[in-house]
Amino acid sequence: MTRTHVVIQIMIVACCAFLGPPLAAQESSQTKPQSLNELSDSFEALSSRVSPAVVQIFATGYGPAQGASSSTSALISKRRAGGSGVILHPDGYIVTNAHVVADARRVQVLLHTPTGDKREARSILKPLGERVGAQIIGIDRETDLAVLKVPKKNLPYLELGDSDDLRPGQIVLAFGSPMGLQNSVSMGVVSAIARQLRPEDPMIYIQTDATINPGNSGGPLVDTEGRVVGINTLILSHAGGSEGIGFAAPSNIVKNIFNQFRSSGRVRRGHIGIHAQTITPTMAEGLGLDRDWGVIAGDVYPGGPADVAGLSVGDIILSLDGKPMENGRQFDVNIYRRPIGEKVNLEIQRGSEIRIVRVTVIEREDETTRFSDLVKPDENLIPKLGILCLDIDNTIRRLIAGLRRDYGVLVAARSTDAPFQTDRLRAGDVIYSVNKKRIIDVKTLRETAEKLIPGDAVVCQVERDGRIQYVTFEIDL
Repeated sequence: MTRTHVVIQIMIVACCAFLGPPLAAQESSQTKPQSLNELSDSFEALSSRVSPAVVQIFATGYGPAQGASSSTSALISKRRAGGSGVILHPDGYIVTNAHVVADARRVQVLLHTPTGDKREARSILKPLGERVGAQIIGIDRETDLAVLKVPKKNLPYLELGDSDDLRPGQIVLAFGSPMGLQNSVSMGVVSAIARQLRPEDPMIYIQTDATINPGNSGGPLVDTEGRVVGINTLILSHAGGSEGIGFAAPSNIVKNIFNQFRSSGRVRRGHIGIHAQTITPTMAEGLGLDRDWGVIAGDVYPGGPADVAGLSVGDIILSLDGKPMENGRQFDVNIYRRPIGEKVNLEIQRGSEIRIVRVTVIEREDETTRFSDLVKPDENLIPKLGILCLDIDNTIRRLIAGLRRDYGVLVAARSTDAPFQTDRLRAGDVIYSVNKKRIIDVKTLRETAEKLIPGDAVVCQVERDGRIQYVTFEIDL
């Protein structure tokens, strides 16, 4: 029996249950088809309502040439990637996956053809739509999410739902462009919620059996009300195709990332100074805990808010502001969504004692953004590259000890209007040269960059995470 037959049978059973007790045979034969037609019509209407807000994404960049041997690994070639996205604001703000547009020099978006286009009435073959350039507003690799913007207004968009309300068995639909097939839709159920692919994984996902294939990445997973409950992100597969195990980023995480990128162009995450870990049965047995699930404080950072409030290593965190905590990632996500400076109430268990502790949320120091507060746009902006840089003085050297060379400039942040290729230069990079020109300070970098014209090739020698490498791109036209 195929999966389609199984789904149809499930829908029939659901319809029968909805209709109540069985009717007479002659009445049943008339009622069931009518109910199935109504169900089919409702899914058709849902698809028609959702599809105009779903977009196809085309990203172009450069990378190592495919099939290059180790002796020719310096060869680079143009690379094209594709994926999907969903419009979440009528002013052209789109959410997709970070891996769809990461390292892209150029990003384009294929918008849906307006409903009022008369050509739609003459043929089932719809026009492809309008292809427009997109600006990368921000990329967050921790959640594999990115926000784009297209220069359009009054676009169809979808609302974000509450992923905390999802339950296994709930019907969902996945939209996107699998294998480049524009605006496809598949149906399935929520297989599991808060799925971690590995223990203590920094990200949790919604697992679904709705068919997801390469190209679906970044498209919306919607509920039966047409609300976005997740962003399709990845699949588990032995053969590379869909095997009914797909994963989507929960909408509540998406909402946090989307709103922060729109308002400030960066993601600020809160923390309270603890390392929250998920309690496993093995951990519970070894530590003699009275529960084999939940959250435990694996570490409490000295001098942090939790330490000041009186938390200790080994404390079990039962709830956060009254919400039960089931795993470490859930706790981290709920903390970093809180405004910086807000106080939260933790219900903790220490031995047999249960108490309420009030803790202040502070900003988590991010290695890639910790220098952004040190820059002044009028002094540190390199317009041609779309980055803000700092001279490496004694203060900076203390913050990034162990540099391989005694000169260079530090990339502190990206400009909010940075061109696409500058995602190749990341906050935390130290630039040593540009096209063989030694860069000793910000002034030298600015003078070198100002000589570049659209279309020029740029090769930056940088130190990144203790490794020296070349970063290549072209100046945008």
